[in-house]
Amino acid sequence: MDNSQKNKELDQANWHPETSGGNWQQKAANQKNNYRHLLKHADKNEMLKLLPLLHEEAFKRVDCLSCAQCCKNYSPRFKTPDIKRISKLLKMKESVFIDTYLKIDDDGDYVVKSTPCPFLGADNFCSIYEDRPSDCRRFPYTDEDVIFKRPQLTIKNSSFCPITYFVLEKLREEMK
Repeated sequence: MDNSQKNKELDQANWHPETSGGNWQQKAANQKNNYRHLLKHADKNEMLKLLPLLHEEAFKRVDCLSCAQCCKNYSPRFKTPDIKRISKLLKMKESVFIDTYLKIDDDGDYVVKSTPCPFLGADNFCSIYEDRPSDCRRFPYTDEDVIFKRPQLTIKNSSFCPITYFVLEKLREEMK
């Protein structure tokens, strides 16, 4: 696919991962090296200027509730303030909340014991949405410097999050 075809695909007002005319996940996998190069070598200040608009545009085009892959296959980190806030919401002692829902991962962070997230409903709505972990609030980090400060995370996210894919593709166009 040449650049004009890519631009047309990404510029469609109703761009959506399921109707984009191709397998965006395969495209993201094929672009890993290009994404890595972009995130390492592009002008960071210029990128930061573009991110808020691209982030907003991506969220207008992609309905997270029709996807929820982040909640179905991965876990956020649950930091101490998250644990305190959510256990209070659920009227549980923090230790009981931890024992019931969390485990410690290889990095020493609390994460959910199993996927999908125990707070994700069958309708893809989060039962603790207003009090969700800070990682969930910030995900997919496409409007902040995490996108290039943690390139491995960004590239991983592009493999399952259509918003991350969209923003990276737009950045590739803009940063040429």
